[in-house]
Amino acid sequence: MNSSINPSPGAARRRCLRIVAGVASTLAVTSLAVVLTPQAAQAACGDRPSYNAEAVLSGSTWTARNSGRTVYTGSDMRAAVQAAIGSLTAGRTSTQWVVVRGSGTVSANSRISLASYTGIDVCGTITVSGSGSGDQAPIYARGVRDIEVRYLTLRGAPLYGIFMRNVTNVILGQIDMRLSGGLGIRIDNHGDRSVRSRNIRIDNVYVEGAPNQGVETYGVDGLTIGTVTARRVGYSGLLLNDTWNATIGTVDAENTGTGTGYAAFRMANRNGRVSSSYPVNIRVGTVKARGGGRGIFCVSESGGAVIDRVDIASTGNNSVLIENCYNVTIAAVSGTVNGGGEMRIAARTEFPPSSNITFQNLTVSNTNIRWSPCTGTNNVVRNVTRVNSSLYWC
Repeated sequence: MNSSINPSPGAARRRCLRIVAGVASTLAVTSLAVVLTPQAAQAACGDRPSYNAEAVLSGSTWTARNSGRTVYTGSDMRAAVQAAIGSLTAGRTSTQWVVVRGSGTVSANSRISLASYTGIDVCGTITVSGSGSGDQAPIYARGVRDIEVRYLTLRGAPLYGIFMRNVTNVILGQIDMRLSGGLGIRIDNHGDRSVRSRNIRIDNVYVEGAPNQGVETYGVDGLTIGTVTARRVGYSGLLLNDTWNATIGTVDAENTGTGTGYAAFRMANRNGRVSSSYPVNIRVGTVKARGGGRGIFCVSESGGAVIDRVDIASTGNNSVLIENCYNVTIAAVSGTVNGGGEMRIAARTEFPPSSNITFQNLTVSNTNIRWSPCTGTNNVVRNVTRVNSSLYWC
């Protein structure tokens, strides 16, 4: 096994603190977790007792080391980080750790690839430049297991900020993406329902400015998310496709999917369909939406979902649209919908109509509640206070 690299006393903390100098730290408390914003949490980056390898910037030179052995020296951040990862013990069955100390630029047409049993702290900012094609990402993993990205701050226009396919046992910690292009985080399984990405945990992600999705999953079994904060994202803040057994703390979105049919929180492509009876396996603590497109959108044979609390206002499209979905409860605990488009249960003809949908424990103001067309069964509105709001129910 490789011996560990210990930070010099206080050095790691000083470097990380400089990254966030001048940025106000905030603390948000949700019903499921205490969540630090990525800027505040970044102050702890690099504070593990030891690391197996490191990539460090001094002046304009990156140096990657493992156990006192230099494995890279040069100006290329991506090459330095990849060399540090590559220097870890081959065939390992327990996690080894890499720390990145410094900020730099990587090409959009490149990857930092994580092998199995790898953890990484990026104590700096990765800026993505140029253009590319395919599934390139500054943090990339495919066909691997037991990986952890505790800290990542990303800028620029990546194709994907983080791209992972056919992975198992993944932890993404404090992720801060303020982008001008691409998609924030995508975790998928390449469309094979029999081989799914499994046991994915995302603690706290902030995505701003991405013209695509903020966070998207496809073909995942076992997903836990603390908070997704989306600002000015082109499509959905959080999109779950064909994902099973998910627990989400908070989706907090402003101006996501503006002018589109996307939503702060969207479920699609048989999301939650673990069996034909649609047992509840998607649980969401809070969805908050301000402006943008839709607030909540469930479509294309998805379901088995309970959203405890909703706080939706001024959406440009439907505040809530349930279209060909099954066994979905909106506001199991409480909620408010104010303005924006209608709350609606709808159906297309290519799928069975929406059934077993419940809207409850809500105050709905300045928008209507509608079930149209009148197909499907067992759809219920109860304990709903309407203010300047009409109910059109079958």
